[in-house]
Amino acid sequence: MLTSDLRVFQAVASAGSLSAAARQLDVQPMQVSRRVAALEEELGTRLFHRTTRSVSLTSEGQLFLPYASTIIDAEDSAKSELGPASAKAKGVLRMTAPSVFGQSIVVPMLSRLLEAHPDLSVDLDLSDKVIDIVGQGLDLALRLAPLGDSELVAKRITSNPRVICASPDYLRRNGRPTKLTELAAHHCIQLQAIPRWPFIIDGELTRKRVNGRVNTSSVDAVRSAAIQGLGLAMLTSWDIIRQVRDGKLEIVELQDAEMEDLSVWAVTPSRRFTPMRVKIFLGALEDELDMIRKSG
Repeated sequence: MLTSDLRVFQAVASAGSLSAAARQLDVQPMQVSRRVAALEEELGTRLFHRTTRSVSLTSEGQLFLPYASTIIDAEDSAKSELGPASAKAKGVLRMTAPSVFGQSIVVPMLSRLLEAHPDLSVDLDLSDKVIDIVGQGLDLALRLAPLGDSELVAKRITSNPRVICASPDYLRRNGRPTKLTELAAHHCIQLQAIPRWPFIIDGELTRKRVNGRVNTSSVDAVRSAAIQGLGLAMLTSWDIIRQVRDGKLEIVELQDAEMEDLSVWAVTPSRRFTPMRVKIFLGALEDELDMIRKSG
């Protein structure tokens, strides 16, 4: 089984068509078709459903994708570790991150990362949904909550506690709550995925219903509404670190309740070899977070 054929298979699975994969690989579509056919014959199974306009993975293809990715990454890791350019990242880093964290932290660091690694490119999916990184062929997911029962590998990057925040204007007009019961007198901007706000009271996690005039499915919209003075918001500290530093938002602390202590997690597929592009990115991310902490 040739690794070059596996790279073609991976490209077709990611691009969703033979022609798009050919452009990505800078080869002719007929070459892509032949390599896929040769791989299917070697495996003795069909990997793609084909139409005149697109292709999609069969169930066998979906099952085979993580194995193909493992072999490709093992080869890349070996070349990176043993080759003369071991400190350089190359190829496409396919990753996902929560929308606000990605916009606030990941996107601003990309210019320096790509300048330092000219052979690297980044395919970044910003989504607050939990994405199947194995099924989608991704290298990395950044998440703000620990994994449940999973075969994926998670590395804690940094603490990221929830915080209550509001604009200085809102707090001037409505006062600053200091106790949990006082939230009832405030407009609380609600995220649909968290209808009850979590608090730690006497060491136990308790969820409290809050009321407000803004209810949205977007974390970014919650932050924007808070900046506009529409109410109190519950976000994570890294979501608003720059807005607090710039004076657009202030953190509100309650005397009788603690906030849930979340973390930023780097999640990778359960595989032995981590691609050099993932290692380089995570190192750059930790440097970025450290720089932001020091500048604040």
